[in-house]
Amino acid sequence: MKKGTVILISVVALVAIIALWAMSAYNKLVVADESVTTEWANVESQYQRRADLIPNLVSTVKGYAAHEQETLEAVVSARAKATQMTVDAKDLTPEKLQEYQAAQGEVGAALGRLLMITENYPDLKANQNFMALQEQLEGTENRIQVARQKFNLTAKTYNTSIRRFPTNILAGMFGFESKAYFEAEAGADKAPKVEF
Repeated sequence: MKKGTVILISVVALVAIIALWAMSAYNKLVVADESVTTEWANVESQYQRRADLIPNLVSTVKGYAAHEQETLEAVVSARAKATQMTVDAKDLTPEKLQEYQAAQGEVGAALGRLLMITENYPDLKANQNFMALQEQLEGTENRIQVARQKFNLTAKTYNTSIRRFPTNILAGMFGFESKAYFEAEAGADKAPKVEF
């Protein structure tokens, strides 16, 4: 064979290898991006489950603690604000995720105040509907935590893959951007003060 033919075959083979690598790397990035989107949907689903439980919990408490109207209204208001707040999985910036987390934090704080009210109403604590709702809410809070952890792990895997060389070149060419993480809320590092 001629030297020119060998060089041409070598160049074509090299281009083919690079093209195959690029297709494989691109497809892996797409799968990783979709995994982040899926995990984000799971997080939202658990927050929606909590939001769906709140009206039942509020109406059960309302029957026992009608004069605690301010707390009940705070729970309903926080729920309304949180359900209106949405973040597109394709645009998970740290700022938007922090806003979303703050809205959900307000719901958690309002629910905490609502559950503290129950301590003043022994009949309410013994009510089967309330107990069942409280158990569902506790289970949902655990599911939210698990969903957030899975989201963070998936986002970490994705973010790592778009930063690794040489995939980072391909990620930059096709607009794959890093995803934000859920972080602990401000003051979460301090234990709550319990007073009797």
